[in-house]
Amino acid sequence: MTHPRVQISGYGFITPIGREIEEFERSLFNHHSAIKSQTVQIKGHPDFNVPVATCDIDEKNYLSPSKLPCDRATAMALLSLDKALANSTLDLESIERDRIGIFWGSGMAGASSFDQTTNLIYGLQTRIRPTSVVTAMPNAPAAELAIKMHAQGSCITYACACASSSIAIGEGMRAIRGGWLDVAIVGGSESMLTPGMLMAWNSLRVMAPVKDGKISSFIPFSKDRTGFAMGEGAAAFVLEKENNKPGKKYFLSGFATNSDGQHMTNPQTATQVKVMLSSIKDAGLETKDIGYINAHGTATVVGDLTESKSIQTVFDTQNVLVSSTKSLHGHLLGASGAVELLACISALENQRLPSNDTNLIADDEIQLNLVNEKNRNVSSLTHVLSNSFAFGGTNASLIISK
Repeated sequence: MTHPRVQISGYGFITPIGREIEEFERSLFNHHSAIKSQTVQIKGHPDFNVPVATCDIDEKNYLSPSKLPCDRATAMALLSLDKALANSTLDLESIERDRIGIFWGSGMAGASSFDQTTNLIYGLQTRIRPTSVVTAMPNAPAAELAIKMHAQGSCITYACACASSSIAIGEGMRAIRGGWLDVAIVGGSESMLTPGMLMAWNSLRVMAPVKDGKISSFIPFSKDRTGFAMGEGAAAFVLEKENNKPGKKYFLSGFATNSDGQHMTNPQTATQVKVMLSSIKDAGLETKDIGYINAHGTATVVGDLTESKSIQTVFDTQNVLVSSTKSLHGHLLGASGAVELLACISALENQRLPSNDTNLIADDEIQLNLVNEKNRNVSSLTHVLSNSFAFGGTNASLIISK
């Protein structure tokens, strides 16, 4: 089946490795990591250190369209939309508002506000804002984006852990394909770098430990990997059907999602294989057409090994190039898919690949063609695949084409 091509008409973002495309790509291709150690202090608990990657933004200075206080993740969502609209070819005045939709992803949108509110109640034993619920609710970013856009089409929030924004992007693509909307604003935002949230994630033992001020290996697919660093950020994309407006064009050409249906935190190779093959089929492509994979690659022992086996199964002897950018910007959780889609656009635009790591000692069990040098040039890169595999077993694969 041939689908109408869905065009990315603009994008905007804020990430730990840059909020303008020049800075983002400089870090991406030269492997400049934003990850650092942060000390967390919570009354009644010993101090502890965790690896994080932060964004340069003060949400208190950002006024929401609703005039309510902004959660940090919501402020990032609005900032990324501002930038996406500014560099898009969109003529909003010519589009009916009920033909504009919002599809937004976040694992725990409002987490920062919720953590701060519980601290006010139980820690400081003081009053809380009457707006606490609407600031912390999961659909706050999507709702604020809709208010800003005066969008009256679908406004849907996807909370699928680490696959949230990839699924939001894919479902927005489907809405454009199906003719239900003329414009879809898609993407995701996340910020969980508050004491309570960092303590919760650290207790799960999926973050790289910090010992004597030194962060243990957070390099995806490495032999000595110990877990990820927590990041924050947002990316927004404007989607439309293909048009004849001038400029460089990138298309969302394939999308698939499925569920392991077996375990909350133990990923399954069989369903990851199926979701990649389904996205390739949805794009009308063959495995040999994929020139690069932006892997989910979180630097967890089980997660990386499972994904590597899945990629090897799908691509067999084709030796497709693979890297994960999480060693640069950290794991952005629900916003990961959106920011990593941006990395895929940069790869297509520059015909250059982001490095997995320049000092990688690869795991002997992982037989992938990993990109481990800076500024890896390629030629004729046309289709790239991006994986997002989440806690809870939700999987998503996106394909973007030049």
